[in-house]
Amino acid sequence: MKQLWKVGELAKLTGLTIRTLRFYDQISLFSPSAHSESGHRLYNEGDLSRLQQILSLKELGLSLDEVRSVLTGEQFSPLEIVSLQIARLKENIRMEQNLLLELEYVSNLMSLKEPVTVDDFTKLLETMKKSHEKLIIERRLSWERRLDLLGELLDGKSDDSKQGS
Repeated sequence: MKQLWKVGELAKLTGLTIRTLRFYDQISLFSPSAHSESGHRLYNEGDLSRLQQILSLKELGLSLDEVRSVLTGEQFSPLEIVSLQIARLKENIRMEQNLLLELEYVSNLMSLKEPVTVDDFTKLLETMKKSHEKLIIERRLSWERRLDLLGELLDGKSDDSKQGS
């Protein structure tokens, strides 16, 4: 008999939140192969394979729209995916190098007891902002995941209280 996983089981198995899996279903990126008689989403091994592809493509930095295009064969070849990732990495490296240069410049001014102008600090702050936008996004996603977990915990408690009634 084929193994099937409910959405909660799949979430635990993959480390994704139930909310994320439901969202993927809502946008038709990743839908279950079946539903139980009571309407629960049921995922099979083929679904797990597709989810692994989605997660791998997201790890490469592709947006959900780009992931969908890759999976439907619309836009990107494997070479284009790798090229896209190379371009993104080069851009990240360039931004970090710019930040390093700005920090070294300000550090050098401070070491020589030279005045650091408002323009020097402004340029440094602008470079830091660009460099750290990705970090800010990652932190926001981390907080969203924590809120998802809290919501799941609260949903579980409300389900428990309904069952006790």
